[in-house]
Amino acid sequence: MGKSTIMLTFRLVLFSTLILVSCEDNQKDKSTKNSKDESQGFMPDWVANAGAKEIEFKDSIYYVNDYDAIDDGSELTTEAIQMAIDECHENGGGTVAFKPGVYLTGAVFVKEGINFRIDKGVEIRGSENIEDYTLIDTRVAGIEIKWPAALINVRDQKNVRISGNGLVDGQGKVYWDYYWKLRKEYESKGLRWIVDYDARRPRTFLISNSENVFLKDLNIQKAGFWTVQVLYSKYVTVDGITIRNNIGGHGPSTDGIDIDSSQWILVQNCDIDCNDDNFCLKAGRDWDGLRVDKPTQYVVIKDCIARRGAGLFTIGSETSGDIRHVYVSNIRGIGTSNGLNIKSAMTRGGTVEDIYLENIKMDSVGTFMEVSMNWNPSYSYSKLPKNYDIDSVPDHWRTLLKRVEPASRGIPKFRNISLYNIQVQNAKRAINVNGIDSSLVENITLKDVHIQGKTAGQINYSKNWNLNNVSLDIEDGTQLNINNSKKVEFPDSIYAFN
Repeated sequence: MGKSTIMLTFRLVLFSTLILVSCEDNQKDKSTKNSKDESQGFMPDWVANAGAKEIEFKDSIYYVNDYDAIDDGSELTTEAIQMAIDECHENGGGTVAFKPGVYLTGAVFVKEGINFRIDKGVEIRGSENIEDYTLIDTRVAGIEIKWPAALINVRDQKNVRISGNGLVDGQGKVYWDYYWKLRKEYESKGLRWIVDYDARRPRTFLISNSENVFLKDLNIQKAGFWTVQVLYSKYVTVDGITIRNNIGGHGPSTDGIDIDSSQWILVQNCDIDCNDDNFCLKAGRDWDGLRVDKPTQYVVIKDCIARRGAGLFTIGSETSGDIRHVYVSNIRGIGTSNGLNIKSAMTRGGTVEDIYLENIKMDSVGTFMEVSMNWNPSYSYSKLPKNYDIDSVPDHWRTLLKRVEPASRGIPKFRNISLYNIQVQNAKRAINVNGIDSSLVENITLKDVHIQGKTAGQINYSKNWNLNNVSLDIEDGTQLNINNSKKVEFPDSIYAFN
């Protein structure tokens, strides 16, 4: 072999070696990058785009007191507050504010370009007379209906801020008592399914069909019904809200924050104590929800506390318009009934998918993962008793009684749900997941999930669970009861018994 041949061979070997080393380094870098990305959890790329954009308001300030608002809570002062709002809006916007005091009011409507400021030392009290809340076209519990307006409303507006460290008291006790009285009467007549709609109660805040709205740094208590509803809206931020509804009783259906057929919503730094779902996503109910067909999507909930309530994070039971692209992170639950709570019914329809939860810590929870496609049948399925005439009942009764056809359209789908870095202590039950024979709960990923509780629970009608570093520390020594499921395996090694 000649010298030139030897040198050529050496260069080829060296070149091949360099390529191999380079490829290995690139693969190592890629592996390291993937590992780093994975260690950061499941955060989707779209998360940074959720929420309202900053708004510049005019410098002018309109004090409601200059419109003869009554500041000692002795009389209704709705008209004066609304006059200040209207004049501010007509003059191109600015700030509407209150001097320290107590203001009793019915429904008021905040308009475009207004910073509605409720400062420390200001208390807004909701009227205890339902007639002081204007009837509006809205959606409640999944159906479009004429219903009393909320205490504070943003409807069909853009660029609004409602903020301040003051107190908004819904004075809901009178409405709670009315509900329980009516429910007792209705249940005896076989009308449990309609009582929530007939017992008209005011929400505290409603943001409806609006865009670029901030709700920030408020203290809210004793909601008559839902506390904050974001409906048919986009680019909304709810930030730094404190809700205390369990004062002077436990109000039925006093949800904390409900995101309803809305998109690009950011909820952060909130602290909720209520008597129903703490943070909840909705998208319509049954025939009417399928007719409207508006999804809830691109929702971020982060850096919050859920205290008493039915769900640290709830989806449903109104799922008809689809709920997807949801990211929930860094939520602490203290005494909340459920952790992840996904609920629907076989007349709801809709798909729940692309749901990510990470960095969740809970103590003294009921069930951490509660999933049902046949939730609360006495409420979920409408049936008119024989002694009623369909032609004589109210319109909203007929809306709920209208059947979904074909029936298969009412079957919901739950899939692609990922949970990462979950720590749960003192749970009554770890997992209770129940699909149905025609719709399995699909593609569940658990990574770095550790649950300590009294009993394991069950998985029924599900498929494709992917486990990575999962442990169940169960006091009573039970293992998950898994039935009617495919590729759902919890090996003995994940159980640690006390």
